Amino acid sequence: MIDIQGHRGCRGLLPENSMIGFEKAIELGVHTLELDVVISKDKKVVVSHEPFMNHEIALDVQGNPISESDELNYNLYQMSYDSIHQYDCGSKHHPRFPNQEKVKVSKPLLSEVIEMAEAKTEKTIRYNIEIKRQPSYDEVFAAKVAEFVRLVLEVIQKYDLGNRVNLQAFDLETLEEIKKQAPSMKIALLVDDGESIDDKLQQLSFTPEIISPYYELLTQKNIANYKKKQFLVIPWTVNKKSDMLRLIDWNVDGIITDYPNLLTKP
Repeated sequence: MIDIQGHRGCRGLLPENSMIGFEKAIELGVHTLELDVVISKDKKVVVSHEPFMNHEIALDVQGNPISESDELNYNLYQMSYDSIHQYDCGSKHHPRFPNQEKVKVSKPLLSEVIEMAEAKTEKTIRYNIEIKRQPSYDEVFAAKVAEFVRLVLEVIQKYDLGNRVNLQAFDLETLEEIKKQAPSMKIALLVDDGESIDDKLQQLSFTPEIISPYYELLTQKNIANYKKKQFLVIPWTVNKKSDMLRLIDWNVDGIITDYPNLLTKP
């Protein structure tokens, strides 16, 4: 069975990384919630794609737009979660997702998402959690890598998730730190457009369970080769039904999509 992963919940339909978006993804029948995490000033694990208030989705506390030139000044690592919670990240029209419903939402905590999903699904949902870290963020937009990973693991370990969770990152140092702190954690190697899957694999000191590349990096041949080596292959972010069907025909293990309804609805 193909693993249908709701990217940031179901970003094509509802605001990204929001409680209402994750709830909708579950209602649509996704198998896995895909989400991103950052760290607040008070060391809370916050569900957010950026460690700042992205001008594309966020309004300030007065409800005014945040400009692209000013967005880095809204640094989540320099804000307590109580402050972060006051920002509306769902009412603004999203230029790249015209069908996304506009709803006033705030950035939730990772713990809140897990508690909601566990209650709603009777512990059947899976979690694909991306640690949004790069070296230049350390002590500016994020905790140092060891602390960042530790804080995320502490939240996960509070819940009885078993093998229903994996961590993912583009940053290799982050993946090495996850392996060091939690040797049994399933790990996904994220590979960006313009990067080489094989080069990134060779740079790791261990073999991850999952390869998660930008979908256009995949071919029928390289998927077959990776699966022979026992990798799970789960591409992102696949939003056209024709691309989804082609990749499924090529035998990928999962699809990360902003529109999980395209796969869960007949």
